[in-house]
Amino acid sequence: MCYGYDGEAALRQSLERQGASRRGLLRGAALGAAGLASVGALGATAAEAAGQDKANGRSRKKQVPEGRISIQLYTLRAAMTDPASVELALTRLSQYAYPRVERAGLYHYTAAQMKQRLDQLGIWASSSHDGISDSTAARNKKFDDANTLGQRYIVVPYLNSDKLSDWQAWAEQMNIEAYAAKRRGLKYGYHNHAHEFTIDLGGGKTPWDVLTQELDPRLVHLEADLYWVYTGGVNRGEANPIKFVNDVIRKAPQTVRQFHVKDRSAAAGGDMCDLGTGVIDFPAIFRKHDAEEYIVENDTPDVSPLTSAAVGKLYLEHTNF
Repeated sequence: MCYGYDGEAALRQSLERQGASRRGLLRGAALGAAGLASVGALGATAAEAAGQDKANGRSRKKQVPEGRISIQLYTLRAAMTDPASVELALTRLSQYAYPRVERAGLYHYTAAQMKQRLDQLGIWASSSHDGISDSTAARNKKFDDANTLGQRYIVVPYLNSDKLSDWQAWAEQMNIEAYAAKRRGLKYGYHNHAHEFTIDLGGGKTPWDVLTQELDPRLVHLEADLYWVYTGGVNRGEANPIKFVNDVIRKAPQTVRQFHVKDRSAAAGGDMCDLGTGVIDFPAIFRKHDAEEYIVENDTPDVSPLTSAAVGKLYLEHTNF
């Protein structure tokens, strides 16, 4: 799930509508695990290439700029249940040297209070997940909060329907909101799950087709959740899910400004896992595509939410590509 939305259920429903069986899902998970190489082989390849570069006197490979690393606070929801635990979690993120966070709510603060506390900790709430507003007042409130926090981005986290007309209407609504957001100094985006690639709206058209065709690229950007794009590729039967991810990013008319960097387990079912412990070859994506933010996320932390946060920051800091 992302910010309370069940992406797994949305994917499962879309596959069930196509008649996919549980056995098919497991075959897809196996494909995702075996698609390019095992996680050990991927790690060895990256380490060997970096070592060869150094030995040959060539310039070092690129790394994710530390100032662009962020974390989606939904990852920490189980550790942010009351004001004291919110304070502890934010303090830990400061100790881990996270320069940015992406909000999924306000966590017992007002926007002004959260801005004050984050400023004290040296953290910038640069982005947030906020759904399409159902009134002008609600839209203005979310923009007011974003401006108070000094955000750069505001992102729609989840939509789901098997009706073409719904996706067309949502694209129109997002274009309208994005125009208003631009006037408030905000970049407006959409965050994907896997079902955008697996729902058949008729004639083979998917929600992703509708969104990329109808969202105004001058106003709306994409926040690509790399786990979900990869998983969408697996469940479409793509032979090379990493190529599918790279093609999705390359072909979109909209700019992909933000990445959600979330790994996929090699185990049956392909659940989320802490960064660097799964099968997704992130360097193969980062080499081809730059982003303005690299946002750590794990909806189902392997050990604890704060452990996932620490592991994710270290992984992005030390990954060469």
